[in-house]
Amino acid sequence: MKRRQQFPSLIFALALLFLFTSVDLARTHGSPAKSLTVTAQSSTKTPDPQVIDLAGYQQLLTKSRGKPLAVNFWATWCEPCRDEYPLIVELAAEFKSQGISVIGINMDDDSDMNLVRRFLARTQPHFPNYRQKPGIDLDGFYRGVNPAWNGTMPQTIFYTRDGRINLYFLGTRPRPVFEQAFRDLLTKSAAQNKSVAGP
Repeated sequence: MKRRQQFPSLIFALALLFLFTSVDLARTHGSPAKSLTVTAQSSTKTPDPQVIDLAGYQQLLTKSRGKPLAVNFWATWCEPCRDEYPLIVELAAEFKSQGISVIGINMDDDSDMNLVRRFLARTQPHFPNYRQKPGIDLDGFYRGVNPAWNGTMPQTIFYTRDGRINLYFLGTRPRPVFEQAFRDLLTKSAAQNKSVAGP
């Protein structure tokens, strides 16, 4: 008799436990459709860099005429590039308000694109990045970009507002040297503006 009275209570308790567990799981994990949506959105946050050859690079320089420009060449397999790139990101943000544009050119192969995506997602550059077109004549690309460049990386080139090379670094440099290069570029560009405007 006593067991019969406890049985409905036991069923009721189990039903309540199941109900609360289901609600908890829904809150913690969310619905499968919601999870898929979040994953799809996060994968499209950082688009792959557009591929360019030498002609494409020269078009970028032409479009940037009229303002000072710094171009950083980097690759994920280049350890000094990986160490230097966050500094470039910081300086790009610092000098943007003063009128300097920054562009990144990635030199990785297609097989390293997952590494490139992860690197860009981690460093979060707020400037455009491009990538060398697979299969191009790299030596011709190097010489066309900078006759003194043999492929050593990182390389950073500073262009004045008229599109001429003001300074370049083959290999990395400490932060104060980079900061001075950015300031010099501003000074040179200001002098060019003044000469164009006249007395």
